[in-house]
Amino acid sequence: MKKRRLVAILATVAVVASLFAGCGGKPENKDNKAAQEQKKDETKKSDIKIGLSTDEGGLNDKSFNQAADMGIKKAEKEFGFEYKALESTKKENFVPHLQTLSTGANSNLTFAIGYQMAEALAEVAKSAQDKNFAIVDFAPDKPEDVLKNVQYLRFNDHEGSFLVGVIAAKTSKTGKIGFIGGKQSPLIGKFEAGYIAGARAINPNIKVDVRYADSFSDSNKGYELAKAEYGSGCDIVYHAAGGVGLGLFKATKEIKDSGKQVWAIGVDQDQVLTVTDANKKPMYADIILTSMIKRVDTATYEAVKEVVEGKFQGGKIRTFSLKENGVGIAPTSRGQIPDDVKDIVKQNVSKEVITLVDKYEAAIKEGKIKVPEKPEDAKKFTTDFKAE
Repeated sequence: MKKRRLVAILATVAVVASLFAGCGGKPENKDNKAAQEQKKDETKKSDIKIGLSTDEGGLNDKSFNQAADMGIKKAEKEFGFEYKALESTKKENFVPHLQTLSTGANSNLTFAIGYQMAEALAEVAKSAQDKNFAIVDFAPDKPEDVLKNVQYLRFNDHEGSFLVGVIAAKTSKTGKIGFIGGKQSPLIGKFEAGYIAGARAINPNIKVDVRYADSFSDSNKGYELAKAEYGSGCDIVYHAAGGVGLGLFKATKEIKDSGKQVWAIGVDQDQVLTVTDANKKPMYADIILTSMIKRVDTATYEAVKEVVEGKFQGGKIRTFSLKENGVGIAPTSRGQIPDDVKDIVKQNVSKEVITLVDKYEAAIKEGKIKVPEKPEDAKKFTTDFKAE
């Protein structure tokens, strides 16, 4: 009897022990597996290498090169990976810099910033078909020229420029406004065309003085052209010229300080905020009327995010339009001003003009207005849409 009771007790203890072992063992295995997966994931992310080659404007152009860099740095902070940027100050740098950045087992994505790098990118991408690339501001005209390992990131610059053209025409007192482009090309022509069309939507008789710097970095040339345009009667000048625009701002400041009412319009970023002095304070808050925002930072961030998630889409042309909030006007023009600069930065565009801009923006998004992409078409632009 005692023997049977002892056997029963031992059996019970064994069952209970096995149950506890089972309960304790499974979570431990899951935890270990989760930890291993996390470690594997972290290793995978840390092994990722992202590269960027600027065009002649460089990383501190306060414009689209800087915006591209900002988008990648945002992703770097969020996901953690190795990032390297090279400044290509001349055309001869394009191919070797792209080759340097795309070399190595863990080189996952290399950015070429600007349409001027299109040929160099095609050359390098064709010779390194196991690597991923992306280019800002360019897409092939022919489908057969689209490379499977390249993502093309382009923007409807003409749509955003239309809106600042509306602002310029409504604000101008002289009936004459100016435009300074970097280098003549179909891309910069879109900025010019949209600006002219937007201005003509408000005033069909407005005059637009158009000049090109043949550079995206020569601020002295920007200063010289701006002085000439203001001297010809313009009271507002919009630039699409990268670092050249810094010369425009300098000239505008000098003329405004002399007592004349003139304004500059920035590009790519909210340049009221991004063009700063040595103390990181806005330098030209009193002379930059608005800026045409181009979300290059969003484009580069999203391309990197796709790589991190293993979803990069090579061979794709992605267009960032007004409808997608890929382009638009500066947030500060809508009164969205950071607290730390409210003592310096003001809303330079009146609320009445912003209301008008919103109506034109909605019309473009709804397809009621088709903004021309070529200057020759913009000069003949008319619209039946009435916002006033």
